[in-house]
Amino acid sequence: MKLRKGKADYQAIKIMNNLIIVRGGGDIATGTIYKLYQCGFDILILETEHPSAIRRNVAFSEAVYEKIQTVENITCTLAEDVSQAIGLLEQKKLPVLVDPQGESIFVLKPFAVVDAILAKKNLGTNRQMAPITIALGPGFVAGADVDAVIETKRGHSLGRVIYQGKAIENTGIPGMIAGYAKERVIHSPAEGIFRNVKKITDTVRQGEVIAVVEHGDKQIPVKASINGLLRGLLRDGYPVTEGFKIADIDPRIEEYKNCFTISDKARCIAGGVLEAILHLQRQFEMRDRNG
Repeated sequence: MKLRKGKADYQAIKIMNNLIIVRGGGDIATGTIYKLYQCGFDILILETEHPSAIRRNVAFSEAVYEKIQTVENITCTLAEDVSQAIGLLEQKKLPVLVDPQGESIFVLKPFAVVDAILAKKNLGTNRQMAPITIALGPGFVAGADVDAVIETKRGHSLGRVIYQGKAIENTGIPGMIAGYAKERVIHSPAEGIFRNVKKITDTVRQGEVIAVVEHGDKQIPVKASINGLLRGLLRDGYPVTEGFKIADIDPRIEEYKNCFTISDKARCIAGGVLEAILHLQRQFEMRDRNG
């Protein structure tokens, strides 16, 4: 693996204390944020003004709406500006800041930036943002756009760290759970305002109305695609477009606790991120020792 960064950059890593900025706070990003925070890194989350996570119980992005969000005993707090975010970091707290363009990255100069937006395309993350840059999933080229890419597709390579090349292209088909794949995920039937009928943790039957989309003077029903546990549901009142992802049903009704805990997929990806950060740090140390 070729590294473009040298001794000066590694010295910068040490000066930047432990700060890692994570772009995105959805449920997959939350797995990474949780692991890095638990490992002792200082983490700042950057989000949009209106996050659209559906697994809201396990997404730190919900703090944008609720001011605070707790996932598995770790609490995230909304910061109104960069100064407030710095204050929270100094208290070893976990802040989230509304900054979709990542402007605070150039102010705070973290030693690492992780793009966990999962937009399936690059929305601006690049290797000039920090000494270490990592991205989750397709849309990035490791060694060009970022230093490392983490595979996000379920299967044998899930969580693998890629230092040259790309992740597997997005197929648009969710991973298989208990024999169901694309049936698990529900998309909006029309453009409009999303209104909840059911709530996360409800047990639903195929064909049962779980929400409606208000389109003009019409209320278009959104029906459960399979029997199961409603573990993900878009926030009430969110404006949607046709095809927008709005719900997730787990066919394993007995897995109630999954509604409140980070998924196996998110934890696996988080392990890849941690591996990449520690590996790249060690590469800098070795290069520094060798002059």
